[in-house]
Amino acid sequence: MKSSQLHPASLIAALFCLLAIACAPPRSSRITIGAKNFTEQVVLGEMLAQEIEAITGEQVDRRFYLAGSYLCQQALVSGRIDGYVEYTGTALTAILKQPLPPVGQRDEATVFREVSSLYASRYHVKVGPGLGFEDTFAMVVRGDDAKRLGVKTISDAVKTPPDPNGWRLGVGYEFQSRPDGLRGLEATYGLRFAGDPRTMDLGLLYRALSSNQVDMVAGNSTDGPIRALGFVVLEDDKHYFPPYEAVPLIREDSLQRHPGIQGAMDRLAGKVSADEVRGMNYAVDSEHRDVAEVVREFRKSKGL
Repeated sequence: MKSSQLHPASLIAALFCLLAIACAPPRSSRITIGAKNFTEQVVLGEMLAQEIEAITGEQVDRRFYLAGSYLCQQALVSGRIDGYVEYTGTALTAILKQPLPPVGQRDEATVFREVSSLYASRYHVKVGPGLGFEDTFAMVVRGDDAKRLGVKTISDAVKTPPDPNGWRLGVGYEFQSRPDGLRGLEATYGLRFAGDPRTMDLGLLYRALSSNQVDMVAGNSTDGPIRALGFVVLEDDKHYFPPYEAVPLIREDSLQRHPGIQGAMDRLAGKVSADEVRGMNYAVDSEHRDVAEVVREFRKSKGL
């Protein structure tokens, strides 16, 4: 007859397992929507949350300001959130770790199909229909410099830097390390910069550009300050960046438990233009308006 006593090592292992279970955050019975840590993400997270509340009549928990794509992905896979809004190009390269497709195969439909298939097979996550706009990376310069140097495209910027040593570049943390970010951009265009890029929080990029600390920043095409401060987005004339269509990502088991989420995604599909999201970003960033109020006004304007 075997002893009923546990070996000390087994006892320690069991205690660690119990501790891990006890410390793991319980999955909320309420729907939880996440967002990354910049204004547009919070706007889109709030939009999805409000639409789900309108359809289901249930309160939705918000878990916003998660620091980047990686943490949002981990929160989604672990069940700490039921969904969030991602961008297809980011999903393809930064999360799914797929190589950039050839230039001729970087259309929205092809990238959407691949992203949808991989999320479903790997993570049991559904990619919802696009919200109606794309938020691509954008190489942004001061309007005065663009006019003085005659630069309209990234290729123009390669030929005509503001200084013989090149452009002084400011980037966010993800852009410097992503496969669809800085290294590929440099290789595609032959861009050369004056010294190492200055890496900073996304919210500081335009302040640095405005105060002449840098000459070019890697921002996002829907950022509110671009228009407000008279900056210019350089055309990606070699089509380096893949599509970045804004799409909801929702766990399949969450859709089974809360069918109203699908209804919310369907109602939001195609409803948001790039100009409209740029306007909402500006209202929050520059006019310091409440995100929930800005989103409610937008939904009302769309009859939602």
